[in-house]
Amino acid sequence: MRDPLTGLYNRRYMEDVLERFIYMAERNGSSVAAIMIDLDHFKRLNDEFGHAMGDAVLREVAAAIAGAIRPSDVACRYGGEELIVLLPDCTLEEAAARAELLRARIEGLSEIHGARISASLGVASTAEIGARAAEIIATADDALYRAKQGGRNRVEVAIPRANSGWSPELAAAE
Repeated sequence: MRDPLTGLYNRRYMEDVLERFIYMAERNGSSVAAIMIDLDHFKRLNDEFGHAMGDAVLREVAAAIAGAIRPSDVACRYGGEELIVLLPDCTLEEAAARAELLRARIEGLSEIHGARISASLGVASTAEIGARAAEIIATADDALYRAKQGGRNRVEVAIPRANSGWSPELAAAE
């Protein structure tokens, strides 16, 4: 259930809990948000400072995330330097604000290690993109890659599908 390096839940646990969160959200009329996190230039960090430093950074990033989420949220190591946070009963806007807090906390680790540490984050919510687990993860991942393409060390919010009825214009009008 737990990743031995970071102490966060592992990917298999995340997949199980996400299905349960989505089922509960459908029953309660709420939403589930996901924040996909990828540490920027992590390979370079390992190459320049060594794998022991990379492991220490991963542990501290995990602790920074765990210290900034609600008790009901679930943080997981998705793979390598990629992490995911699941937020039940959370809107897209709330998740985006939480993602920005996580981004800032991760960037704050730079001073401790004397190395540039940052992360790109992608945010998605079932309320805007649909309620399937694979879809929320894929959409958060797409937003994550937009964050990387946009310069890294930033948060990008998912662009909902055209058939969902949600659009940035409609959201701004509300």
